[in-house]
Amino acid sequence: MHTGMPNTPDWDLMQSLHAVLEAGSFSAAARLRRLTQPTLGRHIDQLERQLGAPLFLRSPRGLQPTDLALAFRPHLADMAAAAAAAGRDASGVASGEGGVVRLAASEIIGIEVLPDILARFRRANPGVDVELTLSNKNEDLNRRDADVAVRMSRPTQNSLVAKKVGELSLGFYATPDYIERHGLPADFDELASHTLIGFDREFPEMVSEMSIGRPITRDLFALRTDNHVAQLAALRAGFGIGTCQRQIGERFGLVPVMPDAFSFGLDIWICMHETLRGSPRMRLMFDHLAKELGAYVAKA
Repeated sequence: MHTGMPNTPDWDLMQSLHAVLEAGSFSAAARLRRLTQPTLGRHIDQLERQLGAPLFLRSPRGLQPTDLALAFRPHLADMAAAAAAAGRDASGVASGEGGVVRLAASEIIGIEVLPDILARFRRANPGVDVELTLSNKNEDLNRRDADVAVRMSRPTQNSLVAKKVGELSLGFYATPDYIERHGLPADFDELASHTLIGFDREFPEMVSEMSIGRPITRDLFALRTDNHVAQLAALRAGFGIGTCQRQIGERFGLVPVMPDAFSFGLDIWICMHETLRGSPRMRLMFDHLAKELGAYVAKA
């Protein structure tokens, strides 16, 4: 009678498990892995037989991972990140200064600031492909979820190479049409009576450092969303008063609101893991971002 541990599951099967955990359904996971749904289903069945326990249960709320599946999740995320990083590193070895750089940034930076900067990078370095991941949560550079990151706060990990390139200035803005219809508030009491755009469920860390003469809570806002791109879109559409970067406000012809009474700054840092400093393409991206974002921040 065999009493040893089951054989280590095949990485191909584990990739399918990771895909289902990330996507939430067999059909979405199959698309993610570019497999047919029956093939992906067979992978999960085979894993369950090897492990001797179910990985997913079906319920009225959809596919629910079991505790066993959830126990695998952090390890699979690490393995997937390592495999992706290995692929990027291999591409660089094969093509000298070419290859792939995975760049992480916030949504606003990635959508409103980086496109022109990355276009200039590509023209200067046509052999380097860019993978751009956008999130307001910091990607784990130690785990190589990204190679290079643009961050809005000082990095705390000792293993990172980091350079501060300046400070972004943010404040209240509105469209000329909104100001024409509603006027400019003169102080925070008047501001509170205006139509304001702000956060919903995710309390921004920077808010705790602000002061507008009263606590900043979600009930202040007539439009609540945690998506900063959606906030900017509503602001540009004339929905109300919101916050944005000075450079973006000027680009879209927005009107500063109470600039002498309210503004705040965000440091902007370029970071990468110290083990990547010897990679030509990583250094090229790091130096390009430092120069270009430094010029963007300093723009009068």
